[in-house]
Amino acid sequence: MAAATGRAPTPTPRRLRRAVGHVPGGSGGSDGPPAGEAYGAFVPEQAEPPNPGAPTETEASESGSPDAGTELVMRRTDAVLFDFHGTLAQVEDGVTWVRAAAAECGTALDVASATILADRLVTAGRAGGPLPARVPPRLIEVWANRDLYEYAHRAAFTGLAETVDTAIEGLADALYERLLSPRGWRVYADAAATMAALKAAGKRIGVVSNIGFDVRPIFEAYGLADYVDVYVLSYEIGRVKPDPAIFEYACAKLQVEPEHALMVGDTPSDAAAVAIGCAAYVVPAAGPGHANGLAAVCALAGPPTLD
Repeated sequence: MAAATGRAPTPTPRRLRRAVGHVPGGSGGSDGPPAGEAYGAFVPEQAEPPNPGAPTETEASESGSPDAGTELVMRRTDAVLFDFHGTLAQVEDGVTWVRAAAAECGTALDVASATILADRLVTAGRAGGPLPARVPPRLIEVWANRDLYEYAHRAAFTGLAETVDTAIEGLADALYERLLSPRGWRVYADAAATMAALKAAGKRIGVVSNIGFDVRPIFEAYGLADYVDVYVLSYEIGRVKPDPAIFEYACAKLQVEPEHALMVGDTPSDAAAVAIGCAAYVVPAAGPGHANGLAAVCALAGPPTLD
């Protein structure tokens, strides 16, 4: 693991403010909540004021504008930071995951058996799935460090899988190997087009992820690698979101001031980027391969960046 660099002084956390209640072009996806209800863009309280020529909230309300009451804050955006899991890609569905891993171990599972087993494994704790309800005492240390060290990530998730009696020898390791392979992931439907449009507009792109393994091969396999300027992975730099240092590191690598960066993610840990001055956009949950609101990022990032 690469040694972590010295942590820069952390600015005083700034209160989040919802800047856009409804984002044009957003989509909750077939499995997500309605657009504009469960997600939005956030900016630091000290953000640049709205364009003086734009109507005020009161004027918009009196004019009957469809965006009446919505506070629009326009900022120059030179770089966009993307979370990985839950934002650009999602793990494959549980039944496919279990059947494929079992096949690697020489066992063919029918759909019914795989469904029951997948439910048990996901409940125990699957990488990319919901947090486990209980972590066995013997796994507490590796669980706490799962996004800081490769060995801890593997030990945590194979250990959780081993708590389920599957009667399939080697299944825990096969399940984990599936996670490391591009075959175990599904890129969201609007990810490639969004990243391509941002790149064409001159925006720099970074991937900022809490993760315990290298995601670069996944980007390569899905044709997304050419859009990414910088990867900032927690296990490589020794910092985990919502620690402000990971966002500071990403902005420094992209050579952009935080005030001119937009963080796109799916959790409050991603929105924590506002603590250093970034804007943030939180997308809703969506099933593997569906659209999840990423198309709105191009509008939020604004006009093309000029060198």
